[in-house]
Amino acid sequence: MTIPGFGENGWGSLILSATLTTLLLSLAAMAVGALVGSVVAAGKLSPRRPIRWLGDGYSVIFRGIPELLIIYLFYFGGSGLISEVGQLFGADGFIEVPPFLIGALAIGLISGSYQAEVFRAGRLALSQGEIEAAQAIGMPKWRILQRIMLPQVLRYSLPGMSNVWQMSLKDSALISVTGIVELMRASQVAAGSTRQYFTFYLIGGACYLLLTALSNAAFKRAETRLGQAHQSRTAVQH
Repeated sequence: MTIPGFGENGWGSLILSATLTTLLLSLAAMAVGALVGSVVAAGKLSPRRPIRWLGDGYSVIFRGIPELLIIYLFYFGGSGLISEVGQLFGADGFIEVPPFLIGALAIGLISGSYQAEVFRAGRLALSQGEIEAAQAIGMPKWRILQRIMLPQVLRYSLPGMSNVWQMSLKDSALISVTGIVELMRASQVAAGSTRQYFTFYLIGGACYLLLTALSNAAFKRAETRLGQAHQSRTAVQH
């Protein structure tokens, strides 16, 4: 047990730092996905057909292409494109994009295609009568968005967001192909160096399960609090 531990010959510090990297990468990807997904969802709900086509096209592309291929396109294609642009301004050589940035953007854009559907479903679940009632009493659009739409869309979307988070957490393992030392990469390095493949892959799996369990607990707590807040608001209105 000294090998996977935190001693002189242990790999515990690497596994721990890689787990933190996986968590930060997944959080960054979810933030990117939330921003992109909200814009795409608004586009798919737009009354203008060309804008709906753009939203649908985005969803088809990023949900239809394998995640690993998207990461390769961003990592190698993105670095090549930036290098060519840099050469136009006098830069020499190959400009490499930071793997963490590539990972957050690639997984975030993939996540955004799924979050868009979650947000769209949450918006469609919102009662149109509440919005019409707010408009009837002269409530400004920004206040309707703040007081009615955003809280309820978030409440309806939270269960689906939990699933998207789990997907992003697992997709972060694919970023190991870019060289960033996240949990999957650290497990591979430790297993290859010690020849204890079963031990370190089991430890890596346990770390993923721990992150999943903590995430599920956090989402359930958030769902409970949002449900209680909605019940309190409904009671006050009645």
